[in-house]
Amino acid sequence: MKLKFTKMQGAGNDFVVLDGVREKIELTPAQYQVLADRHFGIGCDQVLLVETTTRPDCDFRYRIFNADGGEVQQCGNGARCFARFVHEQGLTPKQEIRVETAAGVIVPRLEDDGQVTVDMGPPRFNPLDIPFVAAEPALTYVIDVTGEPIEISALSMGNPHAVRLVCNVDTAPVRELGAKIEHHPSFPERVNVGFMQVLHRREVKLRVFERGTGETLACGTGACAAVAAGIRRGLLDDTVQVHTRGGDLSIRWAGIGHNVFLTGPAVTVFQGEITL
Repeated sequence: MKLKFTKMQGAGNDFVVLDGVREKIELTPAQYQVLADRHFGIGCDQVLLVETTTRPDCDFRYRIFNADGGEVQQCGNGARCFARFVHEQGLTPKQEIRVETAAGVIVPRLEDDGQVTVDMGPPRFNPLDIPFVAAEPALTYVIDVTGEPIEISALSMGNPHAVRLVCNVDTAPVRELGAKIEHHPSFPERVNVGFMQVLHRREVKLRVFERGTGETLACGTGACAAVAAGIRRGLLDDTVQVHTRGGDLSIRWAGIGHNVFLTGPAVTVFQGEITL
Protein backbone atom coordinates (compact mmCIF):
# COMPACT_ATOMS: atom_id res chain seq x y z
CA MET A 1 0.00 0.00 0.00
CA LYS A 2 1.44 3.33 -1.10
CA LEU A 3 0.37 6.41 0.81
CA LYS A 4 1.02 10.06 -0.05
CA PHE A 5 1.71 12.38 2.87
CA THR A 6 2.72 15.91 3.81
CA LYS A 7 5.09 16.60 6.71
CA MET A 8 4.23 19.81 8.59
CA GLN A 9 5.18 21.55 11.82
CA GLY A 10 3.75 24.21 14.09
CA ALA A 11 6.27 25.63 16.58
CA GLY A 12 8.20 22.37 16.33
CA ASN A 13 5.17 20.18 17.05
CA ASP A 14 5.37 17.99 13.93
CA PHE A 15 2.73 16.12 11.98
CA VAL A 16 2.18 13.73 9.11
CA VAL A 17 -0.91 14.98 7.26
CA LEU A 18 -2.98 12.59 5.12
CA ASP A 19 -5.55 13.63 2.50
CA GLY A 20 -8.62 11.52 3.16
CA VAL A 21 -10.79 13.79 0.98
CA ARG A 22 -9.35 12.78 -2.39
CA GLU A 23 -8.62 9.19 -1.31
CA LYS A 24 -10.36 7.05 1.31
CA ILE A 25 -7.83 6.20 4.05
CA GLU A 26 -8.41 3.51 6.66
CA LEU A 27 -5.37 2.59 8.75
CA THR A 28 -4.85 0.44 11.82
CA PRO A 29 -3.30 1.74 15.05
CA ALA A 30 -0.15 -0.22 14.15
CA GLN A 31 0.09 1.56 10.79
CA TYR A 32 -0.26 4.95 12.48
CA GLN A 33 2.58 3.91 14.79
CA VAL A 34 4.75 3.12 11.74
CA LEU A 35 4.07 6.53 10.20
CA ALA A 36 4.98 8.26 13.47
CA ASP A 37 8.13 6.20 14.10
CA ARG A 38 11.20 8.42 13.72
CA HIS A 39 13.51 5.51 12.85
CA PHE A 40 11.44 3.19 10.65
CA GLY A 41 8.71 5.55 9.42
CA ILE A 42 8.34 9.25 8.62
CA GLY A 43 8.41 10.52 12.18
CA CYS A 44 5.96 12.85 13.92
CA ASP A 45 4.20 13.67 17.17
CA GLN A 46 0.75 13.09 15.63
CA VAL A 47 -0.82 11.94 12.35
CA LEU A 48 -3.58 14.22 11.05
CA LEU A 49 -6.30 12.86 8.79
CA VAL A 50 -8.30 15.31 6.63
CA GLU A 51 -11.74 13.96 5.77
CA THR A 52 -15.03 15.08 4.26
CA THR A 53 -17.54 16.13 6.88
CA THR A 54 -21.16 15.01 7.08
CA ARG A 55 -22.15 18.18 8.95
CA PRO A 56 -23.79 20.91 6.82
CA ASP A 57 -22.26 23.64 9.01
CA CYS A 58 -18.64 22.43 8.57
CA ASP A 59 -16.10 22.36 5.73
CA PHE A 60 -13.99 19.37 6.81
CA ARG A 61 -13.60 16.65 9.40
CA TYR A 62 -10.33 16.49 11.37
CA ARG A 63 -8.99 13.36 13.10
CA ILE A 64 -5.82 13.09 15.21
CA PHE A 65 -3.78 9.99 15.99
CA ASN A 66 -0.99 10.03 18.57
CA ALA A 67 2.39 8.38 18.06
CA ASP A 68 1.11 5.33 19.95
CA GLY A 69 -1.64 4.86 17.36
CA GLY A 70 -4.48 5.98 19.61
CA GLU A 71 -7.04 8.52 18.37
CA VAL A 72 -7.47 11.69 20.46
CA GLN A 73 -9.96 14.54 20.43
CA GLN A 74 -8.00 17.74 19.83
CA CYS A 75 -4.65 19.29 18.87
CA GLY A 76 -4.19 23.06 18.56
CA ASN A 77 -0.91 23.11 16.62
CA GLY A 78 -2.32 20.41 14.38
CA ALA A 79 -5.43 22.50 13.73
CA ARG A 80 -3.26 25.33 12.37
CA CYS A 81 -1.35 22.91 10.12
CA PHE A 82 -4.69 21.43 9.03
CA ALA A 83 -5.88 24.88 7.91
CA ARG A 84 -2.63 25.54 6.04
CA PHE A 85 -2.79 22.11 4.38
CA VAL A 86 -6.33 22.32 2.97
CA HIS A 87 -5.60 25.82 1.62
CA GLU A 88 -2.25 24.90 0.02
CA GLN A 89 -3.70 21.70 -1.44
CA GLY A 90 -6.53 23.61 -3.11
CA LEU A 91 -9.20 21.80 -1.11
CA THR A 92 -10.75 25.18 -0.21
CA PRO A 93 -10.19 28.85 -1.13
CA LYS A 94 -11.50 30.02 2.25
CA GLN A 95 -9.25 31.90 4.67
CA GLU A 96 -11.48 30.79 7.54
CA ILE A 97 -12.94 27.30 7.78
CA ARG A 98 -15.18 25.38 10.15
CA VAL A 99 -13.82 21.98 11.10
CA GLU A 100 -15.56 19.02 12.75
CA THR A 101 -13.49 17.32 15.45
CA ALA A 102 -14.20 14.66 18.07
CA ALA A 103 -14.26 17.50 20.62
CA GLY A 104 -16.64 19.74 18.67
CA VAL A 105 -16.30 22.42 15.99
CA ILE A 106 -13.17 24.58 15.73
CA VAL A 107 -12.63 27.59 13.47
CA PRO A 108 -9.07 28.12 12.09
CA ARG A 109 -8.28 31.33 10.15
CA LEU A 110 -5.26 32.13 7.98
CA GLU A 111 -3.91 35.57 8.90
CA ASP A 112 -2.36 38.05 6.44
CA ASP A 113 1.04 37.73 8.15
CA GLY A 114 1.19 33.98 7.54
CA GLN A 115 0.20 32.98 11.06
CA VAL A 116 -2.90 30.91 11.74
CA THR A 117 -5.44 31.66 14.48
CA VAL A 118 -7.77 28.98 15.81
CA ASP A 119 -10.91 29.51 17.86
CA MET A 120 -10.42 26.59 20.25
CA GLY A 121 -13.73 26.95 22.07
CA PRO A 122 -14.09 27.51 25.83
CA PRO A 123 -11.97 25.80 28.48
CA ARG A 124 -13.96 23.46 30.68
CA PHE A 125 -13.14 23.20 34.37
CA ASN A 126 -15.90 20.88 35.59
CA PRO A 127 -14.20 17.60 36.63
CA LEU A 128 -16.86 15.55 34.80
CA ASP A 129 -16.01 17.31 31.52
CA ILE A 130 -12.25 16.67 31.73
CA PRO A 131 -12.68 13.85 32.95
CA PHE A 132 -11.05 14.13 36.39
CA VAL A 133 -11.99 12.36 39.60
CA ALA A 134 -12.64 14.98 42.29
CA ALA A 135 -15.09 15.40 45.15
CA GLU A 136 -16.05 18.86 43.86
CA PRO A 137 -14.78 21.54 41.46
CA ALA A 138 -11.85 23.62 42.75
CA LEU A 139 -9.33 26.18 41.53
CA THR A 140 -6.47 23.72 42.09
CA TYR A 141 -6.19 20.13 43.25
CA VAL A 142 -3.57 18.12 45.13
CA ILE A 143 -2.91 14.60 43.85
CA ASP A 144 -0.60 11.99 45.32
CA VAL A 145 2.17 10.94 42.94
CA THR A 146 4.19 8.05 44.41
CA GLY A 147 3.83 9.47 47.90
CA GLU A 148 4.46 13.12 46.98
CA PRO A 149 1.63 15.72 47.02
CA ILE A 150 1.51 17.56 43.68
CA GLU A 151 -0.63 20.68 43.13
CA ILE A 152 -2.21 21.02 39.68
CA SER A 153 -4.93 22.80 37.80
CA ALA A 154 -7.19 20.44 35.82
CA LEU A 155 -9.24 21.40 32.76
CA SER A 156 -10.25 20.35 29.27
CA MET A 157 -9.54 22.05 25.95
CA GLY A 158 -11.41 19.29 24.16
CA ASN A 159 -8.78 16.98 25.65
CA PRO A 160 -7.69 16.61 29.30
CA HIS A 161 -4.91 18.76 30.77
CA ALA A 162 -3.11 19.04 34.09
CA VAL A 163 -1.09 22.23 34.60
CA ARG A 164 1.65 22.51 37.22
CA LEU A 165 3.39 25.78 38.13
CA VAL A 166 7.20 25.52 38.38
CA CYS A 167 9.94 27.98 39.27
CA ASN A 168 12.22 26.93 36.41
CA VAL A 169 10.75 25.05 33.47
CA ASP A 170 14.22 24.18 32.12
CA THR A 171 15.07 22.07 35.18
CA ALA A 172 11.57 20.71 35.84
CA PRO A 173 11.30 16.87 35.79
CA VAL A 174 8.98 16.94 32.79
CA ARG A 175 9.55 13.43 31.48
CA GLU A 176 9.66 11.64 34.82
CA LEU A 177 6.79 13.46 36.56
CA GLY A 178 4.84 13.94 33.33
CA ALA A 179 4.68 10.20 32.72
CA LYS A 180 3.48 9.56 36.27
CA ILE A 181 0.76 12.22 36.14
CA GLU A 182 -0.34 11.09 32.66
CA HIS A 183 -1.32 7.71 34.07
CA HIS A 184 -2.62 8.93 37.45
CA PRO A 185 -5.89 7.18 38.40
CA SER A 186 -7.58 10.57 38.88
CA PHE A 187 -7.51 10.91 35.06
CA PRO A 188 -9.44 7.92 33.67
CA GLU A 189 -8.61 8.84 30.05
CA ARG A 190 -5.01 9.80 30.91
CA VAL A 191 -3.92 13.44 30.65
CA ASN A 192 -1.58 15.91 28.96
CA VAL A 193 0.72 17.49 31.56
CA GLY A 194 1.94 21.10 31.28
CA PHE A 195 4.79 22.60 33.29
CA MET A 196 4.47 26.41 33.28
CA GLN A 197 6.89 29.07 34.50
CA VAL A 198 5.31 32.54 34.77
CA LEU A 199 7.78 35.22 33.64
CA HIS A 200 5.29 38.05 34.10
CA ARG A 201 1.58 38.63 33.52
CA ARG A 202 1.82 38.51 29.73
CA GLU A 203 4.58 35.95 29.21
CA VAL A 204 5.22 32.34 30.26
CA LYS A 205 7.52 29.45 29.42
CA LEU A 206 5.94 26.03 28.92
CA ARG A 207 6.88 22.39 28.43
CA VAL A 208 4.23 19.73 27.86
CA PHE A 209 4.28 15.96 28.27
CA GLU A 210 1.58 14.75 25.88
CA ARG A 211 -0.38 11.58 26.54
CA GLY A 212 0.53 8.81 24.13
CA THR A 213 3.49 10.76 22.75
CA GLY A 214 5.79 12.06 25.49
CA GLU A 215 7.33 15.52 25.65
CA THR A 216 6.86 17.54 22.46
CA LEU A 217 8.51 20.78 21.34
CA ALA A 218 5.13 22.52 21.57
CA CYS A 219 1.50 21.74 22.37
CA GLY A 220 -1.26 24.09 21.22
CA THR A 221 -4.03 22.84 23.50
CA GLY A 222 -1.43 22.64 26.28
CA ALA A 223 -0.61 26.33 25.79
CA CYS A 224 -4.32 27.20 25.85
CA ALA A 225 -4.86 25.15 29.00
CA ALA A 226 -1.84 26.60 30.80
CA VAL A 227 -2.83 30.20 30.06
CA ALA A 228 -6.48 29.60 30.94
CA ALA A 229 -5.42 28.03 34.25
CA GLY A 230 -3.06 30.95 34.94
CA ILE A 231 -5.72 33.56 34.15
CA ARG A 232 -8.28 31.78 36.31
CA ARG A 233 -5.78 31.81 39.20
CA GLY A 234 -5.24 35.58 38.74
CA LEU A 235 -1.62 35.20 37.62
CA LEU A 236 -1.93 36.30 33.97
CA ASP A 237 -3.58 38.93 31.77
CA ASP A 238 -5.99 38.05 28.96
CA THR A 239 -3.32 37.93 26.21
CA VAL A 240 -0.18 35.89 26.87
CA GLN A 241 2.89 34.96 24.85
CA VAL A 242 3.88 31.34 25.43
CA HIS A 243 7.50 30.35 24.84
CA THR A 244 7.83 26.66 23.99
CA ARG A 245 10.98 24.79 23.01
CA GLY A 246 9.81 24.85 19.39
CA GLY A 247 8.70 28.48 19.13
CA ASP A 248 6.24 31.07 20.40
CA LEU A 249 2.46 30.94 20.56
CA SER A 250 -0.03 33.68 21.44
CA ILE A 251 -3.09 32.87 23.55
CA ARG A 252 -6.11 35.12 24.18
CA TRP A 253 -8.86 34.36 26.68
CA ALA A 254 -11.30 36.91 28.10
CA GLY A 255 -12.38 34.65 30.95
CA ILE A 256 -15.26 32.35 31.87
CA GLY A 257 -17.94 32.28 29.17
CA HIS A 258 -15.50 33.12 26.37
CA ASN A 259 -13.56 31.04 23.84
CA VAL A 260 -9.78 30.66 23.75
CA PHE A 261 -7.90 31.89 20.65
CA LEU A 262 -4.57 30.34 19.67
CA THR A 263 -2.23 32.03 17.16
CA GLY A 264 1.03 30.65 15.81
CA PRO A 265 2.95 29.36 12.78
CA ALA A 266 2.07 26.45 10.48
CA VAL A 267 4.71 25.32 8.00
CA THR A 268 4.93 22.63 5.32
CA VAL A 269 8.27 20.81 5.60
CA PHE A 270 8.14 18.31 2.72
CA GLN A 271 5.88 15.92 0.80
CA GLY A 272 6.43 12.31 -0.09
CA GLU A 273 5.10 8.79 -0.47
CA ILE A 274 5.59 5.83 1.85
CA THR A 275 4.88 2.12 1.36
CA LEU A 276 3.04 0.50 4.25
